[in-house]
Amino acid sequence: MIFCDTITFLFGYFQVVAEVRARVELNVGQRSHIPAEIVSFEGLKDGEEHVALVFNGADTNQEIPLIRMHSECLTGDVFHSSRCDCGEQLNECIEEMHQHGGVLLYLRQEGRGIGLYNKIDAYVLQSQGMNTYEANNHLGFEDDLRNFSDAVLMLKALGLDHVKLMTNNPRKLNALRNAGIRVESVVGTQAHVKAGESGNRNYLATKVEHGSHMLDIEKINKPKSE
Repeated sequence: MIFCDTITFLFGYFQVVAEVRARVELNVGQRSHIPAEIVSFEGLKDGEEHVALVFNGADTNQEIPLIRMHSECLTGDVFHSSRCDCGEQLNECIEEMHQHGGVLLYLRQEGRGIGLYNKIDAYVLQSQGMNTYEANNHLGFEDDLRNFSDAVLMLKALGLDHVKLMTNNPRKLNALRNAGIRVESVVGTQAHVKAGESGNRNYLATKVEHGSHMLDIEKINKPKSE
């Protein structure tokens, strides 16, 4: 099914137009058992091919739908890397929205915006003792290069300006509120801890200590055997 819902959004002095390009049904999830709709867009600001997954028609059937902005992570989402919790967060979100409805914005922002190869370069530095932020800085990047203006455009194109947000990241919350999206409440994701020498404990702890993520640091630091 193809149709267009056009909206405008003001960035500085430039008026940016975003619209729904296509919307089609498909099944998603680890067993392809969860019905959803995938939505593509035209006119996004950064030119990336971001998509939305809509569950239970939440953009039209719910007054205040649950939404999540999930940044692409090939190593975590597809390969279930031990270095992060991105794939587990994605699966948790899909299962939650299957039960209660929601809109998942899947943003093409690999490596917090630095790209896949640069992220792998950062992995090398992390293996030498740097944390995720130090590694990005050493490569010449800021802590986080992501911009969530396209996520706002996607929400507006879907007719959403009042939402519940699924996140542990205060930057995402502030980005929506600063753009005029009313956030009714924040729903956190779990701390998906992977033990072992190649696990993600340090990664998660660094997100809390350096990135102010809203995660249970005691659970992160708790040995798995306890």
